[in-house]
Amino acid sequence: MTVLGLESSCDDTAAAVVRRGADGGARVLASVVHGQAALHAPFGGVVPELAARAHAEKLDLCVEEALARAGLALPQMDAIAVTSGPGLIGGVMSGVMCARGLAAGSGLPLVGVNHLAGHALTPRMTDALDYPYLLLLVSGGHCQFLLIEGATQFRRLGGTIDDAPGEAFDKTARILGLPQPGGPAVEAEARAGRPERFPLPRPLLDRPGCDLSFSGLKTALMRARDQVVAENGGGLPLQARADLCASFQMAVHDVLVEKTARALDLAEAITGAAPALAVAGGVAANGTLRGGLKRLAAARSRTFVAPALEYCTDNAAMIAWAGIEKIGAGAVAPSDLTPRPRWPLDQIRPALLGSGKKGAKA
Repeated sequence: MTVLGLESSCDDTAAAVVRRGADGGARVLASVVHGQAALHAPFGGVVPELAARAHAEKLDLCVEEALARAGLALPQMDAIAVTSGPGLIGGVMSGVMCARGLAAGSGLPLVGVNHLAGHALTPRMTDALDYPYLLLLVSGGHCQFLLIEGATQFRRLGGTIDDAPGEAFDKTARILGLPQPGGPAVEAEARAGRPERFPLPRPLLDRPGCDLSFSGLKTALMRARDQVVAENGGGLPLQARADLCASFQMAVHDVLVEKTARALDLAEAITGAAPALAVAGGVAANGTLRGGLKRLAAARSRTFVAPALEYCTDNAAMIAWAGIEKIGAGAVAPSDLTPRPRWPLDQIRPALLGSGKKGAKA
């Protein structure tokens, strides 16, 4: 089965061609990503309207490029998969409408994919990981511990009750005058820093369970910065900035590793086995976090999967693969093609971040 995937949920316009072989393994024939970092840089963050317009301008070009790299034509696809949520609604609509046009013109079936499911199933695409496995999904807008039991079976064990780590990294970069996206900028700055200099809090470690919080950590970092600035006559020395980045990054690391250990215990109690540990999402590209999770898995004698960096950040290969998994599971539903800004993977457990007209966020 060969599927064309489209992704446009935030600020990366992407298209990919992925094939599942007779052995069930995945082969990424082409993966094209056009980022919008330069477009949004003057504003210090993603501007939804600009992102939506850029997606509309680039999607067809990405599709052409992906098909050309794969050496295939559109009629040679078996289906088209597209992110239909969650995300910035303008971008999601751009992708869905492009995919609908392609499907109408080609007669190919169309599959709506949850963006988070794309991340959640990436370890199966890259490493053929068997169900069930524990996933730490950690990105700019989400942070959840999920027990992945099937192509459409996601059980949330815990998650953030406020900011996601990626959001906290972006805000930290803004507080310290670093460029966006904040994750890579803070990680690069932290390499020259001393993580022990600033004793930042480790939120919710004093409470049982797997839930997380990063809003207070961001506030503590801002207060530490203000104190340094006051002590230095209104300036922030470069070494102090590096130390703040290193201290913040280590605090995030410590919280996520400890909460992951608890999630592993819970997953083992649920499954009666020792499921593998995987990490996915944009923040999974952070080397310090990946190293900590790898050591935790080794100490627990668990298989550990961290996809290649290109498949941690937003991409269309994961969307194409999730579409293949959905087709294989017979879980294709017309309602999944409705563009939506919110779309929790676990729709049974109560929402962590509340609900409203747009639905539960997580």
